[in-house]
Amino acid sequence: MWSRFSRKSKEEQFWDWFVRHEEKLLNFEVDQERIFDKLANALQRVDRDLTFEFGPPEARRELVISAAGIKRAFPAVSALVAAAPALERWRWTAFRPRRPVGNPVEFRGKCIYPKDLEFALLDDGKIAGLHLFLPNFRDDDVTVKMIGYLLLDEALGEFDVVTRLGFIEMHAPDATTIGTRYPFVKLPRLFDQLNLQLERGESPRSLLAR
Repeated sequence: MWSRFSRKSKEEQFWDWFVRHEEKLLNFEVDQERIFDKLANALQRVDRDLTFEFGPPEARRELVISAAGIKRAFPAVSALVAAAPALERWRWTAFRPRRPVGNPVEFRGKCIYPKDLEFALLDDGKIAGLHLFLPNFRDDDVTVKMIGYLLLDEALGEFDVVTRLGFIEMHAPDATTIGTRYPFVKLPRLFDQLNLQLERGESPRSLLAR
């Protein structure tokens, strides 16, 4: 694909590859599986944990570069997007962005709707923590856990999920935990309010008790 002996950086080599394959990537629906495999391989030559997603069809096609929630790979995402060329038919996004809450997430044959979720926010005075209650959750069910993280990324954005939550615990709906439960659709607003109070050094517990 490209040479490790090239004087160009890994980021530059990736974008050279991308430009050469721009037409196929822009119209990936024609041969989606093959094109996605090639793009995944190209990204993993930059960093083994990088992944991607395409945004909704618009005038300019969005390519999201993600670290798959792995904090170690965050600098690789930032460096790759910073090195991206200006292409008139594309826009680049570092980390999975927030999306409107409401769309179901399907993964490995399982599907969860946000309307069926609840959450509880906690804090230690410095950083927030989260209990997430998922239907049909079992502690050994990796697929449901992955859907939970994807739903959190959609609600809060990948960057905030990794950097502004001290812990994330997932539970079945009948689990007993502390903290007031709310419908999942309220998570972005309450999360932002809580973090604003934490940044100001104010006591956030009054918010959670409302």
